[in-house]
Amino acid sequence: MMECVHVAVAVFSLLSLGQSAPATNCESLIQPIQINGRDQLLGRWTFIAESTDIPGSRVLSKMFMGNSWLSSTAATQENVITTSQNQKMFGLCFSLTYNMTLENNALVLVIPYPSTAFLLNTGCPDCMVVFTNYTIGRSLYKGLQLLSRRPKVSAAELEEYKKQVECLNLPAAAILDPENGFCPDPALSKDTKSIDLTSSFNSMGSDDMNLLDKILKSGNGVKLLNEMLSMISRNATAMMEN
Repeated sequence: MMECVHVAVAVFSLLSLGQSAPATNCESLIQPIQINGRDQLLGRWTFIAESTDIPGSRVLSKMFMGNSWLSSTAATQENVITTSQNQKMFGLCFSLTYNMTLENNALVLVIPYPSTAFLLNTGCPDCMVVFTNYTIGRSLYKGLQLLSRRPKVSAAELEEYKKQVECLNLPAAAILDPENGFCPDPALSKDTKSIDLTSSFNSMGSDDMNLLDKILKSGNGVKLLNEMLSMISRNATAMMEN
């Protein structure tokens, strides 16, 4: 059942970085920008907001999502980035590690679902706005994420992102609250209690993705996922106590 947690974390699994002059109209706001090598993508980033057209994603985010941050390092393979994501949910900490490849000005993820992410124009000097196309089962989805070196951005920077969401005809974004706190870095302390989802994430196959897609599209999909995630919360709490 732990695989179901990916419903909440998969939409936060790509990153990119861009810096440019402030944008004011849709044409400039959704303009992809050049990724000048992977070095600009490395380091620690905090998730600020996210919008996706996955059915019920905003409701689920509001119900279950805590805060999330990630740290990216250069892998030994050329143009490959290793990302460790730390997610707070149910009052517990979860971690996930995955690789992305920089190809043709895009970040590409293969496992467990195909996805391609591009950087969009932004006036925020230490932010990245990521537009992602991804496939779950037989369905195509898209999403837009705002990440920053800071745990919180200005009102103007957030409004610019919200305008980008509107320009792309995406649902209203879920805004994460930094006041809820962040999970500590599990790499810095062996005493940090964090549930590693990497193996479960990597073991998800086409059958799992097709099932997830079917659940998301069903009329009571959000209710079903709510029940499943609530059960996961109880099981995870029991695991951490043992």
